[in-house]
Amino acid sequence: MRRPLAIHSYVPEDPLEETELPEIVFVGRSNVGKSSLIRAITRGGADVRVGKRPGVTRWPVFHELDGELVLVDLPGFGFMKGVPRRHQERVKDLIVEYLETKDNILFAVHVVDAKALPEIAERWERRGEIPIDREMFQFLNERGLDPIVAANKIDKIKPVRFEEHMDRVVEALGLFPPWRQWLDTVFPVSAKTGEGLVEFLEALQERVRKAGHPEFARFFRTR
Repeated sequence: MRRPLAIHSYVPEDPLEETELPEIVFVGRSNVGKSSLIRAITRGGADVRVGKRPGVTRWPVFHELDGELVLVDLPGFGFMKGVPRRHQERVKDLIVEYLETKDNILFAVHVVDAKALPEIAERWERRGEIPIDREMFQFLNERGLDPIVAANKIDKIKPVRFEEHMDRVVEALGLFPPWRQWLDTVFPVSAKTGEGLVEFLEALQERVRKAGHPEFARFFRTR
Protein backbone atom coordinates (compact mmCIF):
# COMPACT_ATOMS: atom_id res chain seq x y z
CA MET A 1 0.00 0.00 0.00
CA ARG A 2 1.32 3.44 -0.96
CA ARG A 3 2.16 5.71 1.96
CA PRO A 4 0.00 8.87 2.01
CA LEU A 5 1.77 12.02 0.90
CA ALA A 6 2.57 14.35 3.80
CA ILE A 7 1.81 17.95 2.78
CA HIS A 8 2.56 20.95 4.97
CA SER A 9 0.99 24.17 3.66
CA TYR A 10 2.09 27.47 5.16
CA VAL A 11 2.91 31.12 4.53
CA PRO A 12 6.65 31.76 5.05
CA GLU A 13 7.64 34.68 7.24
CA ASP A 14 10.25 35.74 4.67
CA PRO A 15 9.63 34.09 1.28
CA LEU A 16 12.90 35.48 -0.10
CA GLU A 17 15.01 33.76 2.55
CA GLU A 18 17.23 31.07 1.06
CA THR A 19 16.06 27.54 1.83
CA GLU A 20 17.56 24.14 1.11
CA LEU A 21 14.51 22.47 -0.39
CA PRO A 22 14.09 22.57 -4.19
CA GLU A 23 11.03 24.45 -5.44
CA ILE A 24 8.61 24.38 -8.33
CA VAL A 25 6.99 27.80 -8.69
CA PHE A 26 3.45 28.34 -9.96
CA VAL A 27 3.05 31.78 -11.48
CA GLY A 28 0.21 33.47 -13.33
CA ARG A 29 -2.31 36.28 -13.37
CA SER A 30 -4.95 36.55 -10.66
CA ASN A 31 -7.85 34.11 -10.90
CA VAL A 32 -6.30 31.75 -13.45
CA GLY A 33 -6.59 28.83 -11.03
CA LYS A 34 -3.06 28.32 -9.70
CA SER A 35 -4.28 27.25 -6.26
CA SER A 36 -6.96 24.97 -7.74
CA LEU A 37 -4.37 23.32 -9.98
CA ILE A 38 -2.02 22.71 -7.04
CA ARG A 39 -4.91 21.19 -5.12
CA ALA A 40 -5.75 18.97 -8.11
CA ILE A 41 -2.22 17.60 -8.57
CA THR A 42 -1.90 16.92 -4.83
CA ARG A 43 -5.28 15.15 -4.84
CA GLY A 44 -6.74 17.70 -2.48
CA GLY A 45 -3.89 17.44 0.01
CA ALA A 46 -2.61 21.01 -0.31
CA ASP A 47 -4.45 23.50 1.88
CA VAL A 48 -4.97 26.25 -0.68
CA ARG A 49 -6.91 28.36 1.84
CA VAL A 50 -3.73 29.20 3.75
CA GLY A 51 -2.83 32.88 3.56
CA LYS A 52 -5.53 33.94 1.12
CA ARG A 53 -9.05 35.16 0.73
CA PRO A 54 -11.14 33.78 -2.18
CA GLY A 55 -9.57 34.65 -5.51
CA VAL A 56 -6.61 36.65 -4.22
CA THR A 57 -3.35 35.12 -3.00
CA ARG A 58 -1.58 38.05 -1.32
CA TRP A 59 1.71 36.37 -0.35
CA PRO A 60 3.59 33.27 -1.53
CA VAL A 61 2.12 30.08 -0.12
CA PHE A 62 4.41 27.07 0.31
CA HIS A 63 3.20 23.48 -0.01
CA GLU A 64 5.95 21.21 1.29
CA LEU A 65 5.77 17.61 0.02
CA ASP A 66 7.22 14.98 2.38
CA GLY A 67 9.74 17.58 3.58
CA GLU A 68 11.61 17.22 0.26
CA LEU A 69 10.04 19.47 -2.39
CA VAL A 70 8.08 22.73 -2.22
CA LEU A 71 5.31 23.82 -4.59
CA VAL A 72 5.23 27.61 -4.38
CA ASP A 73 1.95 29.36 -5.14
CA LEU A 74 3.10 32.88 -6.02
CA PRO A 75 0.61 35.77 -5.78
CA GLY A 76 -1.34 36.52 -8.92
CA PHE A 77 0.05 39.40 -10.96
CA GLY A 78 -1.91 41.93 -12.99
CA PHE A 79 -5.33 43.33 -12.21
CA MET A 80 -6.86 42.32 -8.85
CA LYS A 81 -10.44 43.37 -8.29
CA GLY A 82 -10.77 45.55 -5.20
CA VAL A 83 -7.00 45.77 -4.64
CA PRO A 84 -5.26 49.19 -4.88
CA ARG A 85 -2.91 49.62 -7.83
CA ARG A 86 0.06 50.38 -5.55
CA HIS A 87 -0.43 47.00 -3.88
CA GLN A 88 -0.68 45.29 -7.27
CA GLU A 89 2.68 46.85 -8.22
CA ARG A 90 4.25 45.66 -4.95
CA VAL A 91 3.03 42.14 -5.69
CA LYS A 92 4.54 42.28 -9.18
CA ASP A 93 7.86 43.51 -7.77
CA LEU A 94 7.85 40.68 -5.20
CA ILE A 95 7.26 38.07 -7.91
CA VAL A 96 10.08 39.41 -10.08
CA GLU A 97 12.47 39.59 -7.13
CA TYR A 98 11.53 36.05 -6.10
CA LEU A 99 12.18 34.63 -9.56
CA GLU A 100 15.43 36.60 -9.93
CA THR A 101 16.98 35.81 -6.55
CA LYS A 102 15.92 32.31 -5.52
CA ASP A 103 18.53 29.77 -6.64
CA ASN A 104 16.65 26.63 -5.62
CA ILE A 105 13.87 26.82 -8.24
CA LEU A 106 13.84 23.70 -10.43
CA PHE A 107 11.42 25.11 -13.01
CA ALA A 108 8.27 27.21 -13.31
CA VAL A 109 4.68 26.36 -14.09
CA HIS A 110 3.05 29.31 -15.87
CA VAL A 111 -0.70 28.98 -15.37
CA VAL A 112 -2.94 30.84 -17.81
CA ASP A 113 -6.71 31.05 -18.27
CA ALA A 114 -7.00 29.31 -21.63
CA LYS A 115 -10.51 30.63 -22.23
CA ALA A 116 -9.78 34.29 -21.50
CA LEU A 117 -6.12 34.69 -22.55
CA PRO A 118 -6.54 35.38 -26.31
CA GLU A 119 -9.04 38.18 -25.74
CA ILE A 120 -7.00 39.69 -22.90
CA ALA A 121 -3.84 39.62 -25.04
CA GLU A 122 -5.65 41.31 -27.92
CA ARG A 123 -6.78 44.13 -25.62
CA TRP A 124 -3.17 44.73 -24.55
CA GLU A 125 -1.99 44.71 -28.18
CA ARG A 126 -4.67 47.21 -29.21
CA ARG A 127 -3.21 49.57 -26.60
CA GLY A 128 0.24 49.06 -28.13
CA GLU A 129 1.45 47.09 -25.09
CA ILE A 130 3.04 43.65 -24.72
CA PRO A 131 0.49 41.26 -23.17
CA ILE A 132 1.50 40.64 -19.56
CA ASP A 133 1.37 36.84 -19.94
CA ARG A 134 3.69 37.01 -22.95
CA GLU A 135 6.06 39.21 -20.97
CA MET A 136 6.04 36.76 -18.05
CA PHE A 137 6.57 33.73 -20.31
CA GLN A 138 9.54 35.43 -21.95
CA PHE A 139 10.92 36.43 -18.55
CA LEU A 140 10.69 32.86 -17.24
CA ASN A 141 12.58 31.61 -20.29
CA GLU A 142 15.21 34.34 -19.95
CA ARG A 143 15.72 33.29 -16.32
CA GLY A 144 16.31 29.71 -17.49
CA LEU A 145 13.30 28.44 -15.54
CA ASP A 146 12.19 26.14 -18.38
CA PRO A 147 8.48 26.97 -17.97
CA ILE A 148 5.61 24.58 -18.49
CA VAL A 149 2.40 26.34 -19.53
CA ALA A 150 -0.72 24.98 -17.84
CA ALA A 151 -3.55 26.25 -20.04
CA ASN A 152 -6.26 25.95 -17.40
CA LYS A 153 -10.07 26.17 -17.67
CA ILE A 154 -10.34 24.31 -20.97
CA ASP A 155 -13.73 23.04 -19.81
CA LYS A 156 -15.01 26.51 -20.78
CA ILE A 157 -13.88 26.17 -24.43
CA LYS A 158 -16.36 24.77 -26.95
CA PRO A 159 -14.94 21.47 -28.35
CA VAL A 160 -15.66 22.49 -31.94
CA ARG A 161 -13.43 25.55 -31.49
CA PHE A 162 -10.75 23.93 -29.34
CA GLU A 163 -7.94 23.67 -31.92
CA GLU A 164 -8.43 27.21 -33.23
CA HIS A 165 -8.67 28.58 -29.69
CA MET A 166 -5.48 26.84 -28.53
CA ASP A 167 -3.68 28.27 -31.57
CA ARG A 168 -4.69 31.71 -30.30
CA VAL A 169 -3.45 30.80 -26.79
CA VAL A 170 0.08 30.03 -28.00
CA GLU A 171 0.07 33.16 -30.18
CA ALA A 172 -0.83 35.20 -27.08
CA LEU A 173 2.32 33.78 -25.44
CA GLY A 174 4.48 34.78 -28.40
CA LEU A 175 4.70 31.28 -29.91
CA PHE A 176 3.87 30.24 -33.48
CA PRO A 177 0.81 28.10 -34.16
CA PRO A 178 -0.25 25.37 -34.58
CA TRP A 179 -0.28 24.81 -30.84
CA ARG A 180 0.36 21.07 -31.18
CA GLN A 181 3.99 21.69 -32.10
CA TRP A 182 4.39 22.83 -28.47
CA LEU A 183 3.14 19.63 -26.82
CA ASP A 184 6.29 19.52 -24.67
CA THR A 185 5.55 23.01 -23.31
CA VAL A 186 1.82 23.78 -23.43
CA PHE A 187 -0.63 21.53 -21.59
CA PRO A 188 -4.39 22.12 -21.82
CA VAL A 189 -5.95 21.19 -18.49
CA SER A 190 -8.98 21.75 -16.31
CA ALA A 191 -8.38 21.80 -12.57
CA LYS A 192 -12.18 21.69 -12.20
CA THR A 193 -12.97 18.58 -14.26
CA GLY A 194 -9.57 16.84 -14.31
CA GLU A 195 -9.38 16.90 -18.11
CA GLY A 196 -5.75 16.86 -19.25
CA LEU A 197 -4.50 16.27 -15.70
CA VAL A 198 -2.78 12.96 -16.52
CA GLU A 199 -0.74 14.56 -19.31
CA PHE A 200 0.15 17.48 -17.06
CA LEU A 201 1.30 15.18 -14.26
CA GLU A 202 3.41 13.21 -16.74
CA ALA A 203 4.99 16.51 -17.84
CA LEU A 204 5.85 17.31 -14.23
CA GLN A 205 7.46 13.88 -13.87
CA GLU A 206 9.55 14.52 -16.98
CA ARG A 207 10.62 17.97 -15.79
CA VAL A 208 11.78 16.88 -12.33
CA ARG A 209 13.82 14.11 -13.96
CA LYS A 210 15.28 16.63 -16.40
CA ALA A 211 16.13 18.88 -13.43
CA GLY A 212 18.15 16.05 -11.86
CA HIS A 213 15.61 14.88 -9.30
CA PRO A 214 14.02 11.65 -10.57
CA GLU A 215 13.04 10.81 -6.99
CA PHE A 216 10.43 13.59 -7.09
CA ALA A 217 8.50 11.92 -9.91
CA ARG A 218 6.60 9.93 -7.26
CA PHE A 219 4.86 13.14 -6.17
CA PHE A 220 3.15 13.36 -9.57
CA ARG A 221 1.90 9.83 -10.13
CA THR A 222 -1.08 9.55 -12.45
CA ARG A 223 -2.83 6.86 -10.41
